[in-house]
Amino acid sequence: MRWSEPRALVSKDLRELFGSTSYALLLLVAGPLTGLSFIAAVRNYTDASATTALASALSPLDGVLLPTFGAYDLLITFLVPFVAIRLLATEKSSGALRLLLQTPASLATQLGAKLLALIAGWIVALIPSAIALVLWRSYGGHLDPSETANLLLGLTLRYLLTCSIALAAAAAFANAASAAIAVLSFTIGTWAIDFFGAANSGWIATLARYTPAAMLRQFERGLLNADIVILTLAISLLLLTLAALILAPSKKQLIALAIGIALLFVRTHRSADLSEDRRNSFSPADERLLQSIDKPVDITLYLAAEDPRANDYERNVLTKLRRVVRDLRVAYPYGGRTLLFENDPRYGTIEYRIGAKHVVSRSTTEEIVLDELETLAGLTPPKRGEPAYPGYPLRAPPLHAATLFYAIWPLLVATAWLLCSRRTG
Repeated sequence: MRWSEPRALVSKDLRELFGSTSYALLLLVAGPLTGLSFIAAVRNYTDASATTALASALSPLDGVLLPTFGAYDLLITFLVPFVAIRLLATEKSSGALRLLLQTPASLATQLGAKLLALIAGWIVALIPSAIALVLWRSYGGHLDPSETANLLLGLTLRYLLTCSIALAAAAAFANAASAAIAVLSFTIGTWAIDFFGAANSGWIATLARYTPAAMLRQFERGLLNADIVILTLAISLLLLTLAALILAPSKKQLIALAIGIALLFVRTHRSADLSEDRRNSFSPADERLLQSIDKPVDITLYLAAEDPRANDYERNVLTKLRRVVRDLRVAYPYGGRTLLFENDPRYGTIEYRIGAKHVVSRSTTEEIVLDELETLAGLTPPKRGEPAYPGYPLRAPPLHAATLFYAIWPLLVATAWLLCSRRTG
């Protein structure tokens, strides 16, 4: 296939995207929404920096990045599907898709061109966040490149997944309205799974770990999980392949579908803690000891899923243990039951078993858990000091942010949309 064919398709989709009203509205909302989040985050960060007890542990990731990029989470959830659906739905409704299918360019090439156009649209939509980061640095704020890039990667993967869902829905349904309702129903369904998974154990809790919101939370903690990246890309490939199969089935698409299904079962159990304060890791000395345990480690939590202690233990201990222990098995006998107010002597205990040895504890504190596990494995717990993370307090007003996000950005978007509309018209 000549290079000019896919390039012409990408150019066509870019013109349609940048000239569309839905994308212009997305950009128009992106600026003020990001600005509102950023200005509030800077003010709250300044207030926290004035408090001596909080200043030493202030993290720009939690204080500034997450609130600012939280605006994009809303955009991806509520506006991006309409933009992506339009690219395919308008061609279906006008009959242009039938003509395009008769061209030398394959359907996979055409869907790929739409995806590339949407990625270009995502890069443009990220300009307000880039402005926010530049402003933060100009105030003297600190940014860690690794955790910032990791958060951007997580949002980009979620954007890619949302676009794939939208394109599959646009291919499956007769009109854009039905496709939008289908995508919204899927989103609400994942929220329900996430909600019920937090209060239950078993299959629904396992499924809840792989909802888009749950996967994004790992990136928000500064954790880069290879399994999550592979799974997101595999699901996106599956959805795009399904869209192609619905529109024009072929043997090549069946092969791509098989590859996507195979990727769903790929598990590397590799992850990297990119947070500057190492919130997803134990100390290097503890990690070396835990990695040396060559026997299965069994942990049984006699806690209800809605018990705050279970959530703290999952977030502060189990997340870190899963990264370093070779063979970790966790059981929740009371996970789906409400036992907070029942007189059960085992409730609230945690049992650890390594080989023939076991111990029962009630503590969910990280240091105590590490001491119990390392002692049970016949190891000597290391000496532990205070975390080395210094904290980055900053007292600075959000200068020029309101003017940039509330006035200049909307004016630029409106001007650009008018120019693009005239060219496409």
